[in-house]
Amino acid sequence: MDLGISGRQAIVCASSRGLGRACAAALAREGVDVTLNGRDPAALEEAVDAISATHGVKVRAVAGDIAAEATQQGLLTACPSPDILVNNNGGPAPGRFADWDRDAWVGALDANMLAPLAMIRAVLEGMCERGFGRIVNITSAMVKTPLSPMGLSTGARTGLTSMCKALARDVAHRNVTINNLLPERIDTDRQRGMAEVHAKIAGITIQEAYDAIKASIAARRLGRPEELGDACAYLCSAQAGFISGQNLQLDGGSYAGLI
Repeated sequence: MDLGISGRQAIVCASSRGLGRACAAALAREGVDVTLNGRDPAALEEAVDAISATHGVKVRAVAGDIAAEATQQGLLTACPSPDILVNNNGGPAPGRFADWDRDAWVGALDANMLAPLAMIRAVLEGMCERGFGRIVNITSAMVKTPLSPMGLSTGARTGLTSMCKALARDVAHRNVTINNLLPERIDTDRQRGMAEVHAKIAGITIQEAYDAIKASIAARRLGRPEELGDACAYLCSAQAGFISGQNLQLDGGSYAGLI
């Protein structure tokens, strides 16, 4: 299927590796010029080289923490009129509610709610004026199925989800959509870190931790980053203009609820 976005411009935050990189690669495959971002300059350079060599599109990069205003401005300078914005950032580490002080909560909000909202605020008016915009936020399955050890993540990301639901209604008539991808158990570096924590707590091997994780998923396997990337590309497509304000779970069919 031709997604109808060849020649479009995209900013993909936190995209030097993992889920953000998978989204950038999927968009580049469809002919979208992409501006990448990441905190590790070496990883970012490698991603730029790989995506440009594979897909033949223009690939730019801005190094830095997406929660920093200077990084946000750098991305907007590199790509001043994006048609597509993919918001992504690493989530806070799991922990205990009793241990999270004000600084911990502020850090989570800065990284996983306020930074994406700042990027949306910067690009939304231009998208509406041009009559095309696709905004995709990578959040977490914890938005729908919160667990207390992931409280920092779910608190910040649920706030983002609520605000974006309201915004989506305001801009849908201008062919601007805002949707969220809710991953769970995707085979990334973060998932490995979670498996290592589980292995340490349970006194088992990393492989045994992975086996336990897979057994908890209805599909009996981890998700692949490129599966999320493809879902992102579709939500950014010309064909997806009637889909907005939605939360798409990528969890191997594990969520037990109806909505």
